Amino acid sequence: MSKPGLILTLLIAYASSYASITPDPFQPGKIISVVCRADAAQSYALYIPLKGNKEALPIIYCFDPHGDGALPLKKYRALAEAYGFMLAGSNNSKNGNEWLTTENIWRNMSEDTKSRLKINAARVYTCGFSGGAKVASYIALQHPGIAGVIAGGAGLPDGTRADNFKFSFTAIGGEGDMNLTDLVAITTELDKTSTRHRIITFDGKHEWAPESTMNIAFMGLQLDAMRGDLIPKDNAFIDRCVAKSKARLDVYAKANQLLKAGQEYRLAISLFDGLTTETGWFQQKAAALDNNQQYQQQRQAQQVLLEREESMKSEFMQHFQQIDNVYWTSAINDLKAKAIAKTAEGAMYQRLLAYLSLAFYSLSNHLINGNDNDVARYFVELYKMADPTNSEPWYFSAILHARAHEMSAVESDLLKAVGYGFRDKPRLLKQPEFKNQSTPINFYKIESRMQNP
Repeated sequence: MSKPGLILTLLIAYASSYASITPDPFQPGKIISVVCRADAAQSYALYIPLKGNKEALPIIYCFDPHGDGALPLKKYRALAEAYGFMLAGSNNSKNGNEWLTTENIWRNMSEDTKSRLKINAARVYTCGFSGGAKVASYIALQHPGIAGVIAGGAGLPDGTRADNFKFSFTAIGGEGDMNLTDLVAITTELDKTSTRHRIITFDGKHEWAPESTMNIAFMGLQLDAMRGDLIPKDNAFIDRCVAKSKARLDVYAKANQLLKAGQEYRLAISLFDGLTTETGWFQQKAAALDNNQQYQQQRQAQQVLLEREESMKSEFMQHFQQIDNVYWTSAINDLKAKAIAKTAEGAMYQRLLAYLSLAFYSLSNHLINGNDNDVARYFVELYKMADPTNSEPWYFSAILHARAHEMSAVESDLLKAVGYGFRDKPRLLKQPEFKNQSTPINFYKIESRMQNP
């Protein structure tokens, strides 16, 4: 089918599906919570830009690994305003769900929004962080019609190979994110396909990307829509985007950060391909950089660091089988001291700390579920040491204290978990260890801190 024919088909499908919809009178410019009509147990956070939903708007469905639907909306509402996107964040999608559960959540949320909002059917996107990124990718793989995926801190569902996808794929990762190497590997594999893709990195760890970084991802969706004739080409907007890319390149050049410059060239080529003659400028600069001896030396140094990183992970794997507080205390403190440096090596140590955090989480969770409390307590303490501002080790610690009927310690740990971002009330209230204790837990105090941390 020709491109004009395809566009006409999309417009007809949009008209027949959405012309009769009268949107619910949701207040624009404010993050609100919406309960799904078909299932009152499911809900989502919603943000409609200030201009309202009088016309069909693009929508980005967001997935947080902890089921905090409002979190990404709070972070990116300004971008939603700037680009005219609606944002919907699931309150039910979270790590640990089976894919069948994910399907049910997606069906309820997508059908509910379609029945209550005017949505541009050709511009439906998914976005997620960590486990939520895999959910965002899974939905696009399973449901035709998703135009693009933004995957932060993780990539495709386990076992999924890069292919000629019908959606664009934007990977985002902090330089200290333990999954950054996986994201780089995925984008390298996508280089061999026809999938439009890009990778964006930022100075950070395993976390939702800062607004300035997500702005580039949203910008990419807008440029993709122009390239696909879904919206009119805006030359002034394109020129501004090109200028921002060149400004970032100037910063990297002055700092002699040639690897980042190389990433920026590749990013710019993906963003601007087919939209401006400036793409040729970026291509020429990228080719020249590939032949730059200093750039080649920096790439070789990066490879040495990656090999060293894998070697250290192998060493850690051997010590997971042993009870050795002296080793882990020394190793973790060494990583923390070296992770402070604003260098490529410092970023490597950040990734290794994040790797240990995930490993200690997995070991602690497995041991707690198997009621191996003594060994679980050992790994939970290591988890606290490696990632003290993560809510999970404190929640795990509270479970273990409850099993030992140490109730003052339970409340203390739960308050620390809340202070570090724990917001899962259903999990808290359903946790069997916290029920029927001789000294009841003050749930009201803990829940009130969730509202006012």
